[in-house]
Amino acid sequence: MEEFENKDKENFLFPRSRYYGQFNPENLIFNANLQEFAQKAGYIVNLQTSGKITSEEAYKQIKALWKKLKHSKKELGINDDPSNNV
Repeated sequence: MEEFENKDKENFLFPRSRYYGQFNPENLIFNANLQEFAQKAGYIVNLQTSGKITSEEAYKQIKALWKKLKHSKKELGINDDPSNNV
C-alpha cells in the first residue's frame, strides 16, 4: 500500500508528459532530462518568488541545471540540426 502512495506522490510532484517526437533512445532520454530541468527550474523560481532563496542563489542553481542539461545533450550526441526535432 505504501508503495502506491509513494508512486502517487511522486507522479504528483514530478509529472511526466508523453514523448511525441522522432523516436530514438537519445531523443527519449534527452526529453526526460529536459522535463526534469523544467520541473526543477519551476521549483527554484517558486522558492525565489516566495522569498525562500535569493535571486542570486536561484540564478546559480538554474545555471547549474542548464550546464547539466547541455552536458547531457552533448553526451547523447544530439546536434542542433532542425531535422533532428530536438
